[in-house]
Amino acid sequence: MIERRRFERSSASVRVEITHPNLGTIFGFTKDISDGGAMVQVERHSSPPVGTEVMVRFSKAVGPINVEPVAMRVVHQFRNTIGLMFI
Repeated sequence: MIERRRFERSSASVRVEITHPNLGTIFGFTKDISDGGAMVQVERHSSPPVGTEVMVRFSKAVGPINVEPVAMRVVHQFRNTIGLMFI
C-alpha cells in the first residue's frame, strides 16, 4: 500500500470540542494527531458531513491546549470516527 500521509501521526487521547453554527457542539477524543490534522472519535452525536468546516478546541484534564478554537475541515468519516484537517 502506498503511504500518502505528509505528516507523521502520534497516538494521543486528547479531549476535543467541535463547534459549528448549524450542528452545535460535538465532543470526542483524538485517536491520533499530526501537524496536518487529527482522527477523532465522536461521542453520542452524528458526525458532520465531509467538507464541513468546524472550529475545534483541544484540551487535557488540566486545561485547554488551545484557548482559541482552530479552523478545521472534515476530510473523511466512518461510523463515529472523523478525520479533521487543519485549514
